[in-house]
Amino acid sequence: KSWQSEYDTVVKEGRKLFTDPALGKNGVVCAQCHPNAANTHPETYPKFQKQMGRVVPIWEMINWCIRNPLEGEPLGADDPKMAALQTYITHERRGVKLAPVKH
Repeated sequence: KSWQSEYDTVVKEGRKLFTDPALGKNGVVCAQCHPNAANTHPETYPKFQKQMGRVVPIWEMINWCIRNPLEGEPLGADDPKMAALQTYITHERRGVKLAPVKH
């Protein structure tokens, strides 16, 4: 399997999770607030997040969304589902210049 094929598979899995109500417990999906990963800005992480009162990497912000709007269980930083979510939102922002800390 080529790296491109593997990458494409993980992006598709991330997109699927982004629209899957099973990620939470209340029927809300990530795409309701972030259609096509809009306004996720993975290129700005790590950064200070008011909700947590500290600087966090993107996976912690994803878990905040899973716990709060979705009322789901957080994923481990090394969970393949977390990798897929991060890959998908980063893929959707491909070509955007890195801008850590930007709000």
